[in-house]
Amino acid sequence: MVKKLTLAVLAAISSLAQADINVGVSVSATGPAASLGIPEKNTIALLPTTIGGQKVNYIVLDDATDPTAAAKNIKKLISENKVDVMIGSTTTPNSLAMMDVAVDGETPMISMAGSAIVVEPMDAKRQWVFKTAQNDAHMATALVQHMTDQKVQTVAFIGFADAYGEGWYKEFAKIGEARKLKIVASERFQRNDTSVTGQILKIMATKPDAVLIGGAGTPAALPQKALKEKGYKGLIYQTHGVANNDFLRVGGKDVEGAFLPVGPMVVAAQLPNDNPVKNRQWNTSPSMRLLMARAVSAPLAATPGMLACYCKMPFQWR
Repeated sequence: MVKKLTLAVLAAISSLAQADINVGVSVSATGPAASLGIPEKNTIALLPTTIGGQKVNYIVLDDATDPTAAAKNIKKLISENKVDVMIGSTTTPNSLAMMDVAVDGETPMISMAGSAIVVEPMDAKRQWVFKTAQNDAHMATALVQHMTDQKVQTVAFIGFADAYGEGWYKEFAKIGEARKLKIVASERFQRNDTSVTGQILKIMATKPDAVLIGGAGTPAALPQKALKEKGYKGLIYQTHGVANNDFLRVGGKDVEGAFLPVGPMVVAAQLPNDNPVKNRQWNTSPSMRLLMARAVSAPLAATPGMLACYCKMPFQWR
């Protein structure tokens, strides 16, 4: 009897060890964040189909940049597809909407959103959540450094009226005020808005040296286009959430010249060979470094709509 029980347990363990790994994915392949979500969705096809000899299944759903849909997706993936881990979502609001479901289902979740609020402050809920993009606090540090180097003294902010925009304003204001930058205006807009003329007129009335747009994807082009239309001549900054070709395509000439922080890999092909990113020792370095990039709409290095590497890498965190 004991021998039979032992054999049954060993058989069960063997069966469990060979079970498929199911990965649930919820991305914003449609809606305002589609310029970010579509590349993320396409990347899933490049991921490994076996890990450690076990088959990996990816179940991909579109949340249409809607937090409610994102929450429904993760509920379905956990309850019906029995996923072992979740990837998603594209945006901060969607990732926050998914968090409670991930915690209830004790399912690890990897977010692709950029806001620190997704993983901070660490608590019983956020111990289940990880993220891939640099935090807004890190990127805001790079922006503020560039602003002070450019002798900027006054800054206006216009960002999404959601967790992404609020997170960016909070981090930027904290770091900016510590560096003696004065925020003279703070405006918001929805991701699906078609006009921000009212907000831009209020901003221009304060005559800021620079404007920071706290947006991501193609919707972030709207305020910059409005600024150019109204004749704004100051510096314009964007977040790392616009570092893709669709933003440059939609914005065209109006977004040329904008400054934004990016990870070195975004412009890796443009970096000189002696750059630390291309040095073999980089692979073992614990540092995270950032670049300031400048948007260009003209062809660059035979690739149209790229981000031009603008300055050196003075930023480093350990």
